[in-house]
Amino acid sequence: MGTETLSHPGTSRAPSARLLAALRLLLAMAALGLWEVSARQGWVDRFFFSAPSDVGRTLWTLVATQALYPHLLTTIQEALSGLILGFIAGAALGWGLAQHRLLGELIEPVMVLLNAIPRIILAPLFIMWFGIGVGSKVALSFVLVFVVVFFAVYSGIREVDGRLVDGVLILGATRRDLLVHVHIPAIAAWVFGSLRVTVGFAFTGAVVGEFIAASRGLGYLLNFAQNTFNASLMMASLVIIVGFILLIFSGLKVVEEKLTPWKVPAT
Repeated sequence: MGTETLSHPGTSRAPSARLLAALRLLLAMAALGLWEVSARQGWVDRFFFSAPSDVGRTLWTLVATQALYPHLLTTIQEALSGLILGFIAGAALGWGLAQHRLLGELIEPVMVLLNAIPRIILAPLFIMWFGIGVGSKVALSFVLVFVVVFFAVYSGIREVDGRLVDGVLILGATRRDLLVHVHIPAIAAWVFGSLRVTVGFAFTGAVVGEFIAASRGLGYLLNFAQNTFNASLMMASLVIIVGFILLIFSGLKVVEEKLTPWKVPAT
């Protein structure tokens, strides 16, 4: 009797990456096509919703006239500064408090409280403190990123099996060995998972701060588009923001695969 491959009921083979990408592309093209047709046929108000063709022309105008670059570079500077500073500070504090249980128990409720409040409401306060320049936007991005990274590192280290740590120390490992060979691999999934969230948070902080008060930036463009009822400019600004975030996501995915090779599925 020949052998047969058994499969569990209710399960199906996962689609390949190329097939999934093709399906996503087709879905996006279908959505854009429906949007364009709806705008041209008058099914939606073009004044408020614009159309893909109008958004494309606006994007081309922004690029061709180089009007986009000062705003884009400002937002990137603010978001990446807040992301990097927030990641470093959150990771350092999370690691430090995880090593000292008493301090961790004292500070953790404060961090929980800070995480519970909608931190975006701090934007007017930071603008009052740091002005309408880059500093207030970096501060807002920093706060949004800092709390998420702190809990990713703090929780990740606290979840490490204490018996494993004791065994490694008994074998003569130093604190540095413990960090490099135990803690970092253990929290890698937590950290990279939080980075996917914090990239969006960093840009949220920068754009919201610019939207409230700024003289340049993508948030300033959004505010200008809203005040002038320019739906095409507003949609174009959103496309630029989303596109750049997706670009960073792609870079993070490559870095994650390089630094955590054990997570890459075998082909």
